[in-house]
Amino acid sequence: MLEPWLAFFHISAFLGWIVFASAQAAMCRAEWLNPAGVQRLVRLDAILWIATAAVLLSGLARIYWGAKGSAWYWSNWLLWAKLTLFIVVAVMQIGPARRFRNWRDRLAAGGAMPSDADIRGARRTVMIATHLVAVIPLAAVFLARGW
Repeated sequence: MLEPWLAFFHISAFLGWIVFASAQAAMCRAEWLNPAGVQRLVRLDAILWIATAAVLLSGLARIYWGAKGSAWYWSNWLLWAKLTLFIVVAVMQIGPARRFRNWRDRLAAGGAMPSDADIRGARRTVMIATHLVAVIPLAAVFLARGW
């Protein structure tokens, strides 16, 4: 029974990651963003980081407690491809996270909304990261089939 539960938690965490990254991308538009939206972006970002951690932890649980065993996973290049993409996306998430918090702090200090160019830059990074996340399941499907 452990293997299906591990798979369920990992897939659920991954779906959460996609949902909150997509929500960030949708909200991060100059024409839609207002002070309340900046606050929402910061909350979404916090949830996104929780989902990111859940993906990593549930993936590690599958590696160590899953049916195939850690030696099989760690010796498979597809796991390394997934981990590489995961790390790339996680690092990419840092920039927008800092921007969102900076925007919130500036607004709280009585400052203005971020510039359209700053919003577009954050959105571009979020969009690229979100699209890269979508490639990870391709490696996962092949890995699950024993490649």
